[in-house]
Amino acid sequence: MNYADRLEAAVQRTGNACVIGLDPHPALMPEEFAVCRDASAPRAKRAQATERFLVEVIGRIAGRVPAVKPQSAFFELLGADGVAAWERVVAAARAAKLLVIGDVKRGDIASTARAYADAFLACEEDFRCDAVTINPYLGADSVEPFLEVCAEQGAGVYVLVRTSNPGSGLFQEHGEPRLVDRVATEVARWGEGLLGACGLSSVGAVVGATHTAELAQLRERMPHTPFLIPGYGAQGAGVDEIKPGFLAGGRGALVNSSRGILYAHKNPAHADKSWQDATTAALDAMIAELRAAAEGC
Repeated sequence: MNYADRLEAAVQRTGNACVIGLDPHPALMPEEFAVCRDASAPRAKRAQATERFLVEVIGRIAGRVPAVKPQSAFFELLGADGVAAWERVVAAARAAKLLVIGDVKRGDIASTARAYADAFLACEEDFRCDAVTINPYLGADSVEPFLEVCAEQGAGVYVLVRTSNPGSGLFQEHGEPRLVDRVATEVARWGEGLLGACGLSSVGAVVGATHTAELAQLRERMPHTPFLIPGYGAQGAGVDEIKPGFLAGGRGALVNSSRGILYAHKNPAHADKSWQDATTAALDAMIAELRAAAEGC
């Protein structure tokens, strides 16, 4: 089944466009997982604690949001034990009927790009993601192998177009037309061959909510492209900033929150709660906000 159709079905089933980033920052983990902060502890123990934390998070959000987005770097940091933990976390998310967007940001060419695509989108079920993030800096050679695998496997990709980090303008705003606009045009073109029955493509775009003025312009340039919108919550963007990224009826976008949900216990507003209850309360608020935003589109 086409990724865009599965995504659309998941959003309709849960009634919201939230994607929860599974970014296991050791410094931010709840106290019961303090071993993750101990660089002298064996990698195996840190990986096990990371896995326990994220599997518990998955259990609390399952059935409530359409997708999760695990960040591969924090697993790779822990070597082979971390990669094994990634596999089990992905398996837990899939078992919970969550779409898995692997935040891997891979970018290479030819056979190497194909190997990356096969590794994350065409491998054994426990390791496989529904979609991944990719970096298009090397050009079409770095994207086309992923498109081939998407067509073969019913998978998706999210191409970095306009990222939310403060330094993104150094390259992305360069030139005339700007690099960001050139990439957006190509993303729309690449997506034409992977349209689902819902009218959206399996080729998505990462477009940060911290660039509100550009969201509407990029949405117009990519009308059939699912957006993955970082920058909400901990990075400062709110409901008003993300609205231009949606299509009519609140369709066509996922809004990511990582630290704002996983580490809600660090928020003074939740100081009286356990980390589990803080996560639930923060998720309740995010779902309510995004539903209101979608209704206003």
